[in-house]
Amino acid sequence: MVFELTQPQKAAALFEDWQESLIWSCLQGVMGRICADSRETPASAAALLGDFCFFAGKPDREMVMYVRTVCRQDFIILVPEDRGWAEIIESCCGKHAKKVLRYAIKKEPHVFDREKLQAMTGRLPQGYVLTMIDQRLFWHCRETAWCRDWVSQYEDYQSFQRYGLGAVILKDGEPVSGASSYSSYLGGIEVEIDTREDHRRKGLAGICGAKLILECLKRGWYPSWDAQNLWSVALAEKLGYHFDHEYEAYEVNLREAPVL
Repeated sequence: MVFELTQPQKAAALFEDWQESLIWSCLQGVMGRICADSRETPASAAALLGDFCFFAGKPDREMVMYVRTVCRQDFIILVPEDRGWAEIIESCCGKHAKKVLRYAIKKEPHVFDREKLQAMTGRLPQGYVLTMIDQRLFWHCRETAWCRDWVSQYEDYQSFQRYGLGAVILKDGEPVSGASSYSSYLGGIEVEIDTREDHRRKGLAGICGAKLILECLKRGWYPSWDAQNLWSVALAEKLGYHFDHEYEAYEVNLREAPVL
């Protein structure tokens, strides 16, 4: 059987080697959830938050099938701890499990150059406005498909105010680029950054990223960064981060993938 843990810290030992802020969010009970094969002494567990699921402990087919059942979204990124979990994901999802490489970025709290970041925020092109996400922008982003992930993990604006924050660039009052908290944990956030396609190649993402990092530092928060692609790695390094390692994950379209 698989249980959703009301005391997620019971599974902490299974995730002790992971440096993933989304897992910390789940274990701390800030957001997301932990599923396990036992309420008291789990040997297998999954941490689910947003579009991500991390599997740890003893590989368990029932766990993977359970995650597929409870996920409400059409798309999910499954991250296996080892090859045993990877084989089960491939078995359960077949050709619909697309293996991809993601890029872990080192977590170094004292690595940022505040003066350099402040200088970056001053390079805003004429006609653009840099601001923080307020209540109006929170709900506007929530209803806008391309930038919904900046705020989608927060139940309401009050929750976002407490745990999250975001910097956006506006053009004619509309968000065109932003760096925000995809998720939150006690002591930091996971960065989500994007620019609308028609406003790319202008340096806007870097400006938003610099502003977000500075605001996190003011609060004593750490802005954790995990890169989907090499462009994201390059941007992270421009902001002061350092690359750590690449890892495998599986992108699965749950609507298309049959249960095998």
